[in-house]
Amino acid sequence: MRAKYFYGYNIVGAGFVIQAVSIGAMFTYGVFFKELQADFGWSRATIAGASSLAFLIMGAVGVLAGLLNDRIGPKVLIVVSGISLGLGFLLMSRLQAQWQLYLLYGVLVGIGLSTHDVITLSTVARWFVKRRGMMSGIVKVGTGTGQLLVPLFVAAIIAVFGWRNAFLIIGALALVILVAVAQVLRRDPKSIGLLPDGSSDEPGGAGSGSAERGMLLRAAARTRQFWIICVAEFAIFFCLLTILVHIVPHASDLGLSPATAAGVLSTIGGVSMLGRIVMGAANDRIGGKRSLITCFSVLLCGLIWLQMAREAWMLFLFAVIYGFAHGGFFTVMSPTVAELFGTGSHGLLFGIVLFSGAIGGAVGPLLAGRTFDLTGSYQMFFLVLSGLAGIGFVLITLLRPLEDTGSQGRVLKSSD
Repeated sequence: MRAKYFYGYNIVGAGFVIQAVSIGAMFTYGVFFKELQADFGWSRATIAGASSLAFLIMGAVGVLAGLLNDRIGPKVLIVVSGISLGLGFLLMSRLQAQWQLYLLYGVLVGIGLSTHDVITLSTVARWFVKRRGMMSGIVKVGTGTGQLLVPLFVAAIIAVFGWRNAFLIIGALALVILVAVAQVLRRDPKSIGLLPDGSSDEPGGAGSGSAERGMLLRAAARTRQFWIICVAEFAIFFCLLTILVHIVPHASDLGLSPATAAGVLSTIGGVSMLGRIVMGAANDRIGGKRSLITCFSVLLCGLIWLQMAREAWMLFLFAVIYGFAHGGFFTVMSPTVAELFGTGSHGLLFGIVLFSGAIGGAVGPLLAGRTFDLTGSYQMFFLVLSGLAGIGFVLITLLRPLEDTGSQGRVLKSSD
C-alpha cells in the first residue's frame, strides 16, 4: 500500500532551499562587480578571476563531495559547505586586498558552493526513479528562485546600506539557513526503510530500485559517452558562467542603470524556473539526449541574439531565451548521468562531470574579462560562446545509449 506522504518530498524541498540560497548568493557576484571595481580600481579580469577560482574549487571539491555522498550521505556535507559559504560572505565585508578576494570568495565561497548540485541532485536521483527528471526540475527551480530574488534584494541593500553590509547580511542568512535545512537530508530511501518513488513493491519488483545499480568509475571512464558528457558540460559551463558573471557589467556598459542591469540577471533566474520544470518533465518523456539537444538549440539562439542586442528590451529578450536554456541544462544533466550510468556511483560520476563544467566555468569568465580589458568590448567573446555552444550541440548528437551494464558485470550494488 502506497504511503500517503513520501519522505522523498522533504528531500526535494530541502534541495530547493539549498539551491535557492547557494545559487542566489553566487548570482550576486555580478551585482557586486562594479562596486568592487569602483572602490578598489581593479580590472575586470582581476575581479572575474576570483569567480573563476571559486568555480575551480567548487568543481574539485565537488568530486570529493560526490564520493563522500555515495558513502556517508548528504547531511554533514551540507553543514560543512554551508558554514564555509556563510563565512566567506561574512568576511568579504572586511575586504581590503586582492589576495583577500581570492581567499575569501575564490576558496571559502568556492568550497561552500561545491555541494549545491552534486549533493542535492545525486540524492534526489536515489529517492526517485520514475519522476527523477521532474523532481530534479523542482529542486532546480530553487536555483531560479534564488537567481530571481536575491540579486534584486542585494541591489536594494547595496543602495541603502552599502556593499559591505550587503555581504554581511548574505553571509549570515546563508549560514543559518543551510545548516538548518541540512538536518532534513537522508542519503537514500533505504536508510529509513523506504523504496524510491514511495513504491510499495517488494524487493526485486519492477520499479522498486531496492538494489542500487550503476557503473563504477573505472568502467564509465572507458566509455565514449562519459567523455562526451564531460566535454559537453565544459562547453555548457563556459558559456553559462561567462554570462552570469559579465551580463550585469555588459548591460551597464550599454547604458542601463544598476537596478535595470540587475533586472536582466533576475529575469534570467525567473525564466530559468520555467526551463527547469519544462525540461525536467521532458527529460522523463524523451530522455537526456533529446533534452540536451533542445537546450543547446535554445542557447545558440540566445547567444546569436545577444550579439545584436543594444537596447534594454533586447537584453531582456535575450534573458528570456537564454534563461530557458540555462534552467534546462542545470536540470537534465544529473538525470542523464543516472540514465546512462545508474545510481550506484552517481555522486562520484556526476561530481566529475560537474568538475569538467567547473573548469569551463572558471576559464570562460576570466577570458571574457581579459578580452574586455584588451578590447573594451565583449562582442568578440560572445562570438566565441556561440561557437562553443555549437560544438556542444554536435557532441550531444553523437551520444548513444550504453549496452546493458548488468550483462557485462560492471555494476555496483548497494550491498557491495
